[in-house]
Amino acid sequence: MDKQIAVRVDHVSKYFKLPTETTQSLRTALVNRFKGIKGYKEQHVLRDITFDVEEGDFFGILGRNGSGKSTLLKIISQIYEPEKGSITVNGKMVSFIELGVGFNPELTGRENVYLNGAMLGFTTQEIDAMYEDIVDFAELHEFMNQKLKNYSSGMQVRLAFSVAIKAQGDILILDEVLAVGDEAFQRKCNDYFLERKDSGKTTILVTHDMGAVKKYCNKAILIEDGLIKAQGDPYDVANQYSVDNVVNTATSETPEEGVARKTGVENLEVKLISNSQITPNDDIIFEVSYDVLEDKEAFLVFSLTDIDRKVWIYNDNSWDLKTMTKGHKRYRYACRLDNVNDLNLQLVVTVLGRNREMLAFANIENSPYFLIKREDISPEDSSAQDSATGLIQRNGQWQIIQD
Repeated sequence: MDKQIAVRVDHVSKYFKLPTETTQSLRTALVNRFKGIKGYKEQHVLRDITFDVEEGDFFGILGRNGSGKSTLLKIISQIYEPEKGSITVNGKMVSFIELGVGFNPELTGRENVYLNGAMLGFTTQEIDAMYEDIVDFAELHEFMNQKLKNYSSGMQVRLAFSVAIKAQGDILILDEVLAVGDEAFQRKCNDYFLERKDSGKTTILVTHDMGAVKKYCNKAILIEDGLIKAQGDPYDVANQYSVDNVVNTATSETPEEGVARKTGVENLEVKLISNSQITPNDDIIFEVSYDVLEDKEAFLVFSLTDIDRKVWIYNDNSWDLKTMTKGHKRYRYACRLDNVNDLNLQLVVTVLGRNREMLAFANIENSPYFLIKREDISPEDSSAQDSATGLIQRNGQWQIIQD
């Protein structure tokens, strides 16, 4: 059976009017109007955006600051009206676009839960049914009768976030709110999002965290200058975002010519030496080469990521072999992933500079490695599976081929 559409964004465009002059009198305004002088310019934030979010999707929206992501969420949340196009929402929507909006510091935590719930469109009876879950998740039982102004900033964040994610809506919208609270609370949020993903609840997430996109999302779009630049598989979209950030971070424009300055690193290539299909007893071997065009610090980092589960399995860097001079660089790396099996891995390599800025980025797609299942591991032995969580001890060796 085909999935139902939860949110449909149909050819949506949005612009804002930015004043270009201050009118001092009605006479000046009338004269300017007669002369055809608008007194403002149009800033086009979104241009003909179209996509569908199906029921059960964990849908990621990516883009650099100023690309139009938050404006799009506010249109979907019916805070803004589009100049063109339409939004269709099927189901009750809970939008969490900014932490703590609508909270009153003079009210107690309990009163703020009911106030915020009412702003989200829930009745008192519905909030009654959700209240204990909200408090349990926030872990603020003994503080709910205290005024919010006496809460620490972390406690306020936990309460606001708990109201949003525990509100029983059909569609949850989140804007840049994954990194909230302390480490323990973030782990709880991680478990919640995995549970939400597995249970097929519709979620729309705006984030700059590409790890979260790969971990939670099943679809994603990348917005650039108000247009959809990429859409589809979240892994591909997240990688496109990373590549774009490499270019944008490492280049700038000269005031006169507008010509992008080079990063100082070119011709990054990654080559597999080992076979693309190996067993856990075989070494994974690859070579990396690149050209440094000027005397500058450079070193390599790489990761092997489980394509299916969207989590990294192994990573390493060449910090101890970092170079300081220009020229052609070539390295070989070999490692072994013990006690893992049935994994499709992707190799991602990045060249970093002195301040860990990205100078170049490359990956090898199409499942470069498939670790064949070991016959000596029984289904009951979960230790092998548990080891494939990104906690494998580094055991690899770098070899300098050319420096």
